[in-house]
Amino acid sequence: MTDKKILICDDDEGILDMLEMVLEDSGYTIIPERNSLNIYSLIEKEQPDLVLLDLWMPVLSGDQVLRTLRKNPRTKDMPVIVISASTEGQRIAADAGASEFVAKPFDVDKLIDKVQALLN
Repeated sequence: MTDKKILICDDDEGILDMLEMVLEDSGYTIIPERNSLNIYSLIEKEQPDLVLLDLWMPVLSGDQVLRTLRKNPRTKDMPVIVISASTEGQRIAADAGASEFVAKPFDVDKLIDKVQALLN
């Protein structure tokens, strides 16, 4: 069992539910969020150990969120895994400062491995 908290931000409820279930099964505490506008206040309040971030979301995209997190001294080193179905996703995520990138549709085991690697 772990006391690590993971914030997941994805506007797709199906993916959010699936990730929440899978990661809770692995022993993590999950903070799910569909609206990327709420992410900064959630991070402030919850102090997650890792953020899983979808790249393409309405209003505020994942790379915009990530760039802002990287500029903040308190969150600049926070592990962030970007998830995206976009072929450009990996480059965009890397440019924005992602710790890791996972392409959709993703292999759940690979995702969990990346989460564990970043949290250990």
